[in-house]
Amino acid sequence: MTTACSGCQDGVGFELPITMAFQPIAHTNTRSLFAYEALVRGVNGKGADEILAHVSDSNRYAFDQQCRVTAIDLAAKLDLAKSGTLLSINFLPNAVYEPRACIRMTLGAAMRTGFPVQQIMFEFTEVERMDSDHILHILRTYRSMGFKTAIDDFGAGYAGLGLLSEFQPDFVKLDMELIRNVDRSTVKQVIVRNTLNMLHDLGITPICEGVETIGEFETLRDLGVDLMQGYLLAKPSLGALPAISWPGEDKIMGRMV
Repeated sequence: MTTACSGCQDGVGFELPITMAFQPIAHTNTRSLFAYEALVRGVNGKGADEILAHVSDSNRYAFDQQCRVTAIDLAAKLDLAKSGTLLSINFLPNAVYEPRACIRMTLGAAMRTGFPVQQIMFEFTEVERMDSDHILHILRTYRSMGFKTAIDDFGAGYAGLGLLSEFQPDFVKLDMELIRNVDRSTVKQVIVRNTLNMLHDLGITPICEGVETIGEFETLRDLGVDLMQGYLLAKPSLGALPAISWPGEDKIMGRMV
């Protein structure tokens, strides 16, 4: 296994205790689970924003590593892998120095817990301008190692279409601002419809996150969306795998048959 690069700190440097809340991503066509996304939380219930406020340039690598290992450890304890469900882990591209070196703690956690690498999906958001070549190197390396890849908050990042032209991830998560009130906005429906068509042509599976109302849910279903995530289906649950609450079940099931 590749040895650590000079930027790696082996998880040392982020002292704030963390845990994970899990939120499901669902197949709405079959009413089944697709994945659980691991969302960082404080052990005392502090939200992600409070935890992220403690992340700095000096401890970013350690924080990223700690999140990965914590997510895998908890998912393994909760037997997430037994159902074939994916574990979605967020990562910080600017915390990855050399992909094969910086992945060793992730692989170690998966090996130690028996969690299948092929059931791990890495998703990232471009929250700041970064070297596109570096991002592409990370994504291609992760894919070559058997991990699934996803771009989060698509439509809100910096590279967007430029990145897609160079690399087609397994999944793209549409930014929740595009989903919010999509049932009431013709403009958003046009944008979402054409984005979905583009992703289909590229062989990329879309995920719509931030679904909070039945109107949004039904509009997205009408647009052909299968995978969804949001408070309407289930809120994140601290250290647990919440069940999905299907909205308007009788009405929706009637449309499925």
